Amino acid sequence: MTQPETLGGNAVAAIRPDYPEPLWIQVINLINNEIATGVLKPGMRLPPERELCQQLSISRVTLRKALSQLVEDGVLSASHGRGWYVAQTPAVGKDFPNSLESFTETATRMGLAATSRVLRAEAKPATLDEAEELGVAPGTPLFHLERVRLLDDVPIAVDVTRMPAALAPSLESVDFATASFYQALAEAGVEPLRADATIEARETTAAVAEHLGLEIGKPVLVMRQVAVDEREHPLFVSTITYAGERYRLRTNFARTR
Repeated sequence: MTQPETLGGNAVAAIRPDYPEPLWIQVINLINNEIATGVLKPGMRLPPERELCQQLSISRVTLRKALSQLVEDGVLSASHGRGWYVAQTPAVGKDFPNSLESFTETATRMGLAATSRVLRAEAKPATLDEAEELGVAPGTPLFHLERVRLLDDVPIAVDVTRMPAALAPSLESVDFATASFYQALAEAGVEPLRADATIEARETTAAVAEHLGLEIGKPVLVMRQVAVDEREHPLFVSTITYAGERYRLRTNFARTR
């Protein structure tokens, strides 16, 4: 197994003692990012602890706290007397991106298998509220797609999506147990440009708890997305309920001058 001399060229700059985020959390984020970008590959051994501490200008206590948490998360594995290794099977709790990317695309990037349990895939007339959010007339046929999304057979989220059926009539014949919704849209000539999203924490309902294998009342993250095309016309609306401990959204904030 190859052992890198460093975690990456920007490793030192990535650990900032003046940031409000604790140093050990910064180390976790750094290693997760190095794995996601392919700098650290499955089975690869990390540099020795002494080198990591020198490279990142942190104490061994801080480093071990970060590495131990990554082991608990399934990202790393520890071998007594030999060091720390990137897990052969990536953990499902990795960061999800802040770019518009399908669940299947995210899974592929992370080296995981995306599948679904399809709960519903049918056309139904739009209610008043549904018509308003999609900019169509009430009664317009909408394609309803409801799925339990899984990564390596682990249930991650319940995804409920609605879109005007006329935009992609072929969707009703697609097997979404394995097919990608975004890929099916692309094949129908539909290309989302952007999705406006809101995310909030809630307590899980009985129905969602059953699908995700959670206790009722456990925290979930609910993301509502409205995807639009290049003309800013709504294409579809999705409400995705993630198991709280299995999903983490990475985002960026910048100050404007």
